[in-house]
Amino acid sequence: MDDREEMRRLIDVIEKSANNLSLTQAIDDIRLFSNTASFLANKLDTRLRNKAAVKKRAAPKATKTVGLRKPTMPKTLNVPNKPEPNSQADFDRLKPQGSQGSIPTS
Repeated sequence: MDDREEMRRLIDVIEKSANNLSLTQAIDDIRLFSNTASFLANKLDTRLRNKAAVKKRAAPKATKTVGLRKPTMPKTLNVPNKPEPNSQADFDRLKPQGSQGSIPTS
């Protein structure tokens, strides 16, 4: 008998005993079976997710480049950074222009 057949046989036993036992005993047996099945399913699901995560994180294997030259890095130009437009005129433009007076009421 393989594992699947044995599992089906045990499920049949639980189902048949639910009809013969007291209601509380049958409920307890079914809850135990259900909790055990849920625990095993979660455990297997976690193993599957961990295995998939390890595959994603695995670094690609370095390939050998026999006979090939190392690529040359492009030369960078030393261009001075442009100063930011934070002159006094910019600050003066953003400053409030004084009070506008009170709002006339009707």
